[in-house]
Amino acid sequence: METAEIVRRFLTYFENNGHTVVPSASLVAEDPTLLLVNAGMVPFKPYFTGQRTAPYDRAVSVQKCVRTIDIDEVGKTSRHASFFQMLGNFSFGDYFKERAIPFAWDLMTRPRDEGGFGLPVDRLWVTVYLDDDEAETIWRERAGVPAERIQRMGMEENYWSMGVPGPCGPCSEIFWDRGPEFGAEGGPLADEDRYVELWNLVFMQYERGPGETKTDYEILGELPKKNIDTGLGLERLAAILQGVDNIYETDTLGRVLHRAAELTGIRYGDAERSDVSLRVVADHMRTATMLVSDGVRPGNEKRGYVLRRILRRSVRNLRLLAGATEDQTYLHELTATTIDALGDIYPELRDNADEIHNVIDTEEKNFAETLRSGTALFTRAAEKTKTAGSTVFSGADAFQLHDTFGFPIDLTLEMASEEGLSVDEGTFQELMREQREAAKRDAKAKKFGGADIGVYTRLLEGAGATDFLGYTDHESESRVLGLIVDGEPVAAARAGDKVEVVLDRTPFYAESGGQLADKGTLTSEGRGVVDVDDVQKPVSGLFVHRGTVRAGELALDDTVHAGIDSDRRSSVSRSHSATHLIHSALRNALGPSTGQAGSENQPGRLRFDFTTNEPVGTSRLAEVEEEVNTVLSGDIQVHDFVTSLDEALSMGALAMFGEKYGDRVRVVEMSDYSRELCGGTHVGATGQLGVVKLLGESSIGSGVRRVEAAVGLDAFRRLSTESMLVSQLSEQLKAPREELPQRIDALVTRVRDAEKEVERLRAAQVLQAAGELAGNARRCGAALLVTHQAPEGTTGDDLRRLALDVRGRLGEDQPVVVAVTAVPKDRPVVVAAVNEAGQRLGLKAGDLVGEAARTLGGGGGGKPDVAQGGGTDASAVDSALRAVERRVSETG
Repeated sequence: METAEIVRRFLTYFENNGHTVVPSASLVAEDPTLLLVNAGMVPFKPYFTGQRTAPYDRAVSVQKCVRTIDIDEVGKTSRHASFFQMLGNFSFGDYFKERAIPFAWDLMTRPRDEGGFGLPVDRLWVTVYLDDDEAETIWRERAGVPAERIQRMGMEENYWSMGVPGPCGPCSEIFWDRGPEFGAEGGPLADEDRYVELWNLVFMQYERGPGETKTDYEILGELPKKNIDTGLGLERLAAILQGVDNIYETDTLGRVLHRAAELTGIRYGDAERSDVSLRVVADHMRTATMLVSDGVRPGNEKRGYVLRRILRRSVRNLRLLAGATEDQTYLHELTATTIDALGDIYPELRDNADEIHNVIDTEEKNFAETLRSGTALFTRAAEKTKTAGSTVFSGADAFQLHDTFGFPIDLTLEMASEEGLSVDEGTFQELMREQREAAKRDAKAKKFGGADIGVYTRLLEGAGATDFLGYTDHESESRVLGLIVDGEPVAAARAGDKVEVVLDRTPFYAESGGQLADKGTLTSEGRGVVDVDDVQKPVSGLFVHRGTVRAGELALDDTVHAGIDSDRRSSVSRSHSATHLIHSALRNALGPSTGQAGSENQPGRLRFDFTTNEPVGTSRLAEVEEEVNTVLSGDIQVHDFVTSLDEALSMGALAMFGEKYGDRVRVVEMSDYSRELCGGTHVGATGQLGVVKLLGESSIGSGVRRVEAAVGLDAFRRLSTESMLVSQLSEQLKAPREELPQRIDALVTRVRDAEKEVERLRAAQVLQAAGELAGNARRCGAALLVTHQAPEGTTGDDLRRLALDVRGRLGEDQPVVVAVTAVPKDRPVVVAAVNEAGQRLGLKAGDLVGEAARTLGGGGGGKPDVAQGGGTDASAVDSALRAVERRVSETG
């Protein structure tokens, strides 16, 4: 069943069941928080959140989606793809589980001649959320799914939310059993490779509160209207209905892949390295074509960078495949193939074909120059690295490639890997940071927030420095000294204006020292309200409040009530105090050379960067965490005072990296445990932090590492979630908590050892037949011929080894042809091997495989000495071998 037909059936089925067919939205998301549309429900998000009223109660769509998080994995597996399509049916307060579940099951299992997909029910499994008894009952009683093929999964797998406060609810998923050759029996809980998720049904019935992770939020109650959101992966379903192993062999992606193979003279399936490149090209050309059609243009930022990156990866992989010269081009042909493959589903591709070709052709031409110059530099640098006996490509050279020739780091990483080299990413990132900081300094010297820096300087000169009250006060009565709109001073700002406000005094903390700025409101009685979402100091001493006039107007010399969000400030202050404690604990653990290299303190969470030459290690990190929480339990008072810089340093106060201090400095101390120069806000005593949970530690550059932590309620939620997960593992493995690491390690080791042993035994069993096969070689025409059908499940690699082994045993004295077949994964494979004498006779392995593969309903080929092919008709294996025999018998 072709992909276009799958789409037609899906839309027709739900249209016949009262759903409005909604065309796919553009990949350029309306949601400003999203770079690109990455899920089928994104266009309907305003209806689910209540921001808008849906114009229909039921909808059905086929939505274009792009996800860039896995872009580096594309091609390495047959599953990852950057562009995909989601079939989905949606209900906005209309039907719920009682209809959604039967709809899905009916469409999946209804016979094809009745408009369904006709999937056999004994190959389908279902999962529900842990306590969703209602869904399980509907699956059993309304859909007729046997209880033994319904499994329960936890919050990570079967509970959905948008990642922010709003709708949430349990999920139910339909899985396809690929068969015993793909893994263990036992359903999705047993083997995720064998059982592939097809359709996810989301039951939005609750409202969630805030939380940092997928599982650490509170359920606030039921929604007034329950909604349905489903997502069925079109590519995965197409692979099943078309009887192929993976999405790259389906009718749409497969056409692009095989066209790329034709253009480069490479046969898909001959070698893993070239197969990876062909998959990269097929996926990326599809993604690029769809992005350009939706208005995205190549650039160096955001969506434009995504498009540029995937086009350049395509060009590079095509040139690697073909050994191309810099004048050769391929993308025009591949774009045309992509448009043709997807045009039935998205007619706008044909309408926009000229523009799509123009954009992609131009980018390929421009990248040719980058490759020409950059590749030469890379080659010289790689040779220098190898000559020096090193395996690490210089970070400075990687930076020069990026800065001078526009080489993205991922391209340098790929090229280095092909040469057997790694890249000093730490130094590269350090140089990139230095460049960004220089750019920031330059931008700050010229402009700030859209206004010339002189605007702020003149305000400071005329009004004086802002009096900061925030250490003691969360609100104040202040006078408006300056208003800036669109970079220009104004006398008044009105409702809807984005405005910058300068006050004579303020309780708002301006972002600095790693601490985020306060948020809050400025209220002018009887005149206007400004929502403040950021505070900065473009010039020293001047606090600039950035926000939007919510109502009324604000004018110069107005008196305003300035009030911060006190709960947010308290949460940020807890994070900042925790940062000081972690700094001291790390110095105690790693030595006094450990220094702060950056930080960010936000509500409930923090990150702390520090200098060290080696990883901290799990056990030492645990010691640091325990030390910090011991200090918390002591409820040490936090004091701050102002003194001279010399006096502070003589007391042992730590000064932060790169900071410039005046003669008078502020010191924050927690007894003798921590004493630092700091301008931030803090708690009154360490006990107010509650608990600090270190979330992990990693390298972010040469000699610089980072720890991240949750503080207070966020830390408690994290610990609660981890405790629940450990309890679940303990119950499933029937082992005490303290024995879980050893038990899991033993299980993993046993599985790996078993897999290796099975592979060894299977390969040995196949090769054992080599001697007997060579002894049974028979005369066919002018050559010795061996044909053999290997046991079911024999892989293509094992077949190749068997053919070469038999050929080697028969020597070079006379022409020899070996043809062997097997049926791995329900699809027949044939391998042919011909010795040099046979090749001189005119027998070519590629020709013989092509003859056999056509009999199998497929194709294949390769070099004259050995070749491989396959097809779809496993019943024709004997006929394929006879076809080889006929061809050999015709030789003189």
